[in-house]
Amino acid sequence: MCGICGMVSFKSDMRKKHDILLKMQNKLDRRGPDGEGVFCSERECVMAHRRLAVIDPENGKQPMTRTYMGEIYTIVYNGELYNTKEIREELTALGAKFETNCDTEAVLWGYILYKEEILNKFNGIFAFGIWEHKSKRLFLARDRMGVKPLFYAETDDGLVFSSEINSILEHSDIPRDIDIKGLSEIILLAPGRTPGYGIFRTVRELRRAEYAIYDNAGLKKNIYWYLAAKEHTDNFSQTVETVRYLLEDAVKRQLVSDVPLGTFLSGGLDSSIISSIAAREYKRNGKTLDTFSLDYKSNDIYFQKSRFQPTSDTEYIDIMSDYLASNSHKTILDTPALAAALIPAMEARGMAAMGDVDSSMLLFCRDIRRSVTAALSGECSDEIFGGYPWYRDETIRMSEGFPWAQSTVYRQSFLRDELSELIDGRAYVDKAYRDTVAEADKLSGEPVTESRTREMMILNIDWFMQNLLDRKDRMSMYSSLEVRVPFCDYRIAEYLYNVPWEYKDYKGYEKGLLREAMKGYLPEEILWRKKSPYPKTHNPAYFLAVSKMLHKIIDDPSSPLLSIVKKSRLIDLIESGESVQWYGQLMTKPQTIAFFVQLDGWLRRYNVKVKI
Repeated sequence: MCGICGMVSFKSDMRKKHDILLKMQNKLDRRGPDGEGVFCSERECVMAHRRLAVIDPENGKQPMTRTYMGEIYTIVYNGELYNTKEIREELTALGAKFETNCDTEAVLWGYILYKEEILNKFNGIFAFGIWEHKSKRLFLARDRMGVKPLFYAETDDGLVFSSEINSILEHSDIPRDIDIKGLSEIILLAPGRTPGYGIFRTVRELRRAEYAIYDNAGLKKNIYWYLAAKEHTDNFSQTVETVRYLLEDAVKRQLVSDVPLGTFLSGGLDSSIISSIAAREYKRNGKTLDTFSLDYKSNDIYFQKSRFQPTSDTEYIDIMSDYLASNSHKTILDTPALAAALIPAMEARGMAAMGDVDSSMLLFCRDIRRSVTAALSGECSDEIFGGYPWYRDETIRMSEGFPWAQSTVYRQSFLRDELSELIDGRAYVDKAYRDTVAEADKLSGEPVTESRTREMMILNIDWFMQNLLDRKDRMSMYSSLEVRVPFCDYRIAEYLYNVPWEYKDYKGYEKGLLREAMKGYLPEEILWRKKSPYPKTHNPAYFLAVSKMLHKIIDDPSSPLLSIVKKSRLIDLIESGESVQWYGQLMTKPQTIAFFVQLDGWLRRYNVKVKI
């Protein structure tokens, strides 16, 4: 994986902005410690790259340029293709002359020969930019599921793009301010974001499955793929076999690497499936898989079971690692490190987000990077197979609104009165919700249960999943670790979008279809283990630590947080007995306190101004 950035202008000589480009590139150094490169056209375009070498480390240097039929093309690319072999064979038959084995060149030749139509042939995670020297146009694209990020901003002078907001903000023409919409996003929706929105007033993000063309006529964007509703004609046993094949194939494709690779292993269903498929493939090739697990100091003492987290991961990690005979690595985190990493995690994200849910991942990835350069994760299964409680509880499923964020009134109560008066919180959140469900493709006359399940899947993919993918990308790349997500193979999403809910909920089990499909890959106690979410610390010392941090902010009259949030509500948050979920069960009281600590740090770090 890598970091990319660039600028295009048809008014100014971009060669004179070389110093700005280097500042943007330097902000991406953690995404690519293995190499860097810069491209300058005659005047209109400059692009830069930072490389984390995973495939063909010797030859995949960027920016990469190829010439065909009188046109010259230069690419900066962040990602991984999982069908490179097939793409190369097809392109070679059409006249492509390959000089490397890296997927960057396959992407570049694919665009040269097919233009934007090549996107429909790619199976992978990517974000890239290609400059056509003579046509003088920039092509930008992002993968179907939105695994890899790509932000941009239009200025009076042209277009700026980058893998991260932090990098875009190095450009002198990008204002570090937010308007009422940005404030609404932060307080009412964060850590989620409206698709395509970058919080800062002029920053946007290319949406998943979207491409853009920027030339002298301006910026034009198009969606090239969506989840299409089709009649599901497979019976249950055929569906089971198809799911099994798709998942096995996705994992095997994503094991390809020229650097050390391992898997995340929580002891839950999803990571155990990924690890089991990988371990078998490794064993077939005479290798032993490295698995990486996370736990918290003193959780054996303080763990409290709940409806959402009925069991601790520890014993299941041991069962699974023994079953796999893997090289098992375990990271144990303690409160001081979790709290200290809150601000670095905010800087990695470029915004306040999930508190210790982010900082723990940051520290975990840092530990993993000591052993491997790439890893596979089991995330994104619940969004696709319907594993979350809001899929399975009929009352919640049929209720309007984001099921993980039913706290709009509570959230808005933190805003200072003069700001709150400017925002209709219910209307803002309701519009974001309705705009999303309107994009769900449906079959005419299908049962309400099925059409609602499609809406829920789109809601989860465009919101909950994007948030988790943001977290995974930023926290891992902060440590120069590439993390792949096999459940995000678009073929799995396409197929499952049309599988009836009755199949998905086989025998009344969450993800019953997935469990049935993966029989034989897991011990029984793992195969039928009730869903348990990403682990958090249960140590009361963490609540005390973040409370102390927020008290320090509250006691400083110059704290920027107090310019937008009521001091009294922050005190209530710490000292009262109220405990409202900020973002589903992932963010309860300690994480909400940590969110405000991060928000203050974000306002300070970027000197953010609220301009109404």
